[in-house]
Amino acid sequence: MSETNGVMMQYFHWYSPDDGNLWNQLAESADELAKAGVTSVWLPPAYKGTGGGMDVGYGVYDLFDLGEFDQKGSVRTKYGTKEEYIKAIKAAQKAGIRVYADVVLNHKLGADAEEEAEATPLNADNRNEAIGEYQKIKAWTHFTFPGRAGKYSTMEWHWWHFDAIDYNVYNEGENAVYLLKGKEFDNNVDLEKGNFDYLMGCDLDMDHPEVMGELKYWGEWYVDTTGVDGFRFDAVKHVSAEFFREWMDHVSHYAKRDLFAVGEYWSYDVEALHSFIETTDGKVTLFDAPLHYNFHVASQAGNEYDMRQIFDNTLVQDQPTLAVTLVENHDSQPLQSLESVVESWFKPIAYALILLRQAGYPCVFYPDYYGAHYKDSGNDGNEHEVWLDKHQFLLDKLLYARQTYAYGDQYDYFDHANTIGWTRLGDEDHPGGMAVVVSNGDEGRKHMEVGQPNRTYIDMTEHIDEPITTDDKGWAEFRCPAGSVSVWVPQA
Repeated sequence: MSETNGVMMQYFHWYSPDDGNLWNQLAESADELAKAGVTSVWLPPAYKGTGGGMDVGYGVYDLFDLGEFDQKGSVRTKYGTKEEYIKAIKAAQKAGIRVYADVVLNHKLGADAEEEAEATPLNADNRNEAIGEYQKIKAWTHFTFPGRAGKYSTMEWHWWHFDAIDYNVYNEGENAVYLLKGKEFDNNVDLEKGNFDYLMGCDLDMDHPEVMGELKYWGEWYVDTTGVDGFRFDAVKHVSAEFFREWMDHVSHYAKRDLFAVGEYWSYDVEALHSFIETTDGKVTLFDAPLHYNFHVASQAGNEYDMRQIFDNTLVQDQPTLAVTLVENHDSQPLQSLESVVESWFKPIAYALILLRQAGYPCVFYPDYYGAHYKDSGNDGNEHEVWLDKHQFLLDKLLYARQTYAYGDQYDYFDHANTIGWTRLGDEDHPGGMAVVVSNGDEGRKHMEVGQPNRTYIDMTEHIDEPITTDDKGWAEFRCPAGSVSVWVPQA
């Protein structure tokens, strides 16, 4: 798993500029991030997408093109060239930061040629229901990668390497998922829409020996080429869970080192997450989407939300060592497909809840640290302009508190609907302890034990100026402002 008190940063968002500069930016800021307390970065997909230099990376075209070949209208990807990517990875690792690569193995898009095949059209909202006869179709399923011309891999992809597609040249208007000849959907996938194996584009057939062989070989090539420390798997609920266990076993064995893995199983049903973890033997951690949803709901509800329930039905509550905790990501941010915004006022509270407690491997979202400004069309069809607040000042303080004081036993004081708190007692190497109070209502007060008799504490968030001194037994009444958080640490 992660190192003690490790912190991941998602070092991009959906609207990161398409200027090809992200890899260079990481190389320049790696030392600064390491000093702040970031111990790993999750980087966006580094290979060529169907949109070339504009593609965020999830419209996968060529896994072997890391910004090296003139394909889809550009040599570089949205984030830079292959050379700049590898340079950024080495700079981060030199600074002591692990690098996790975003891996999209569910689908391919942007084929180079059409092919005829036979398929059965299925209801897009119920993949167990046929809506037409078995028929001849024409689809974009032939991938030849002419710009790469066989370098690194000579495999061309054809219709028989896929389970299903959603576009038929012969019937362009039909809203259907076409299950290809001789294919069936995977088991051990999410059950939304009857069977959620199919997501988009050309859906890879993980039972085809050529597909499995190529993906394993690509994993070997990728770790050799880039030297990454692990992977973030996209869309794992759409792929048979056994695939990820087998793929990780193979690539880790080849690399002769432990590789970290976290999957994006975006479901608020925590039992679905447990099922995936059980099938993969715990070899793939998961993002705690249910916790994010609790943060979203709490931020919308204000003081009507019962803060004692903030960890209810979450992965971090049940399997703390296998949960990657997060506040936001590129899919939940405003104007995106899974938009579920955590309001700005609540983000300091949410980050305190993931950064300053024992459980979970916390992930900081790039725009929450640096801020962001962008425009896009919303679900209403209108263009919107979005400003995301920069929380770097507070996050730097929380990261410092995590590195310096968030150790030892944890005592929880979740005994009030609007004001909760906890203390960490410290350990031999990190003495002094820490007390945290959060409130989603009025000014909060919490009588808590920090284990240090007659010691003075200050609020390192600088929300409250007056220090607090514990009694002879190491207890004190710690405070926080209304709708905010205070982190009390020993006065130097």
